[in-house]
Amino acid sequence: MSSMTTTILVRAATLADGTRTDLLVEDGRIAGIGASLSSARARVIDADGLMALPGLVDLHTHLREPGFEQSETVLTGSRAAAIGGFTAVHAMANTSPVADTAGVVEQVSSLGDRAGYVTVRPVGAVTVGLAGTQLAEIGAMARSRARVRVFSDDGKCVSDALMMRRALEYVTTFDGVVAQHAQEPRLTEGAQMNEGVVSGELGLAGWPAVAEEAIVARDVLLAQHVGARIHICHLSTAGSVEVVRWAKARGIRVTAEVTPHHLILTEELVRSYDARYKVNPPLRRDEDVLALRAGLADGTIDIIATDHAPHPAESKDCEWSPAAMGMVGLESALSVAQASVVDTGHLGWQDIARVLSRTPARIGQVAGYAGGIALGAPAEFTLYDPAVRRVFGTSQLHGQGTNSPFLDLELPGRVMATVHHGYATVLDGELVDPGEIAASAVSAGVHHG
Repeated sequence: MSSMTTTILVRAATLADGTRTDLLVEDGRIAGIGASLSSARARVIDADGLMALPGLVDLHTHLREPGFEQSETVLTGSRAAAIGGFTAVHAMANTSPVADTAGVVEQVSSLGDRAGYVTVRPVGAVTVGLAGTQLAEIGAMARSRARVRVFSDDGKCVSDALMMRRALEYVTTFDGVVAQHAQEPRLTEGAQMNEGVVSGELGLAGWPAVAEEAIVARDVLLAQHVGARIHICHLSTAGSVEVVRWAKARGIRVTAEVTPHHLILTEELVRSYDARYKVNPPLRRDEDVLALRAGLADGTIDIIATDHAPHPAESKDCEWSPAAMGMVGLESALSVAQASVVDTGHLGWQDIARVLSRTPARIGQVAGYAGGIALGAPAEFTLYDPAVRRVFGTSQLHGQGTNSPFLDLELPGRVMATVHHGYATVLDGELVDPGEIAASAVSAGVHHG
């Protein structure tokens, strides 16, 4: 789109609070908010009927690079994020080599800068090689150019209590946070799905809720003991919601996330033996889904995070037991959030701006999102059509993974434009050429990261 400029005039957008307004973007910032704005040199975007939401921030994304480029790369994952309305993502550490040194996290950050679609913030590993036996270079990663503030062995649980205590103590020195994959490994050996009636009927090894809840309980108590921040990844059970609710009532510095898929899908789908529904933590019961929605509505759960986990087709197009665990979720997250908690009356659009933008940015210490869409703020926003309905298909997936559990389902809403650093990465629902993004960023003096 050669006519793209670094000055953008958005006409007649609706903000999350229902206000209808124009937005003028100049030099990477929101230069005007109000009625009947004008600019002779601006690219005009007609946003009549569209909602303007602050740029989405994902605290839990698997970009796979370095080492697993057959599944995803920073570039392809960034494209998927932009098409989903995200302007910043946190790249998890389970790469090869693992992101457990300053060199690897700086590499991931640089790859994100080069891609240009979103801000890529690396997540550093808690332990060397995710092995759980020795603390990683937490201080060096925090001091690096990547300024890592979130640390996680996600994909594996930091199951050793002493190791978790030491990590929590370490991150307090720079107000970092440890994000825990809550899974007691001895209770989930060989687990294939949620433990319960359905697993018994199907003859599949069960993943009990207590395996998650026991680690959540232990870690909030450890965080209280050392005065640290703890973040619980992909909460999936009603019991975990109750533990976090109890911890918050005691003043413990805990935050928690829920994935879009855990807000809407249940273990009943496993009866199909379709490996697209195989995920860790597993899809749970109807009761858990309702408890997760209620926990998000009352603030017990702080954010929605995608846990975007792409895999090569051969890792999913196979029998259930050997299939890889994980789902892609960046492109569908906002639509699934609308279907599961907005259209059901649990959350309003101002709440969506909080749980998908401001709060994840605060937890991950991503600058520029605290005020949302405001005069003088960095121009990071998405234009979303909540009225449209679409059958979600592979043509709407822009990363390398096609392992979406929502394929062929009708979903509400579609991202029509994404603005990052003041220039469009998505227009009319389509990605902008990366070369043009880079050229626009240079001409505007934009620096990523």
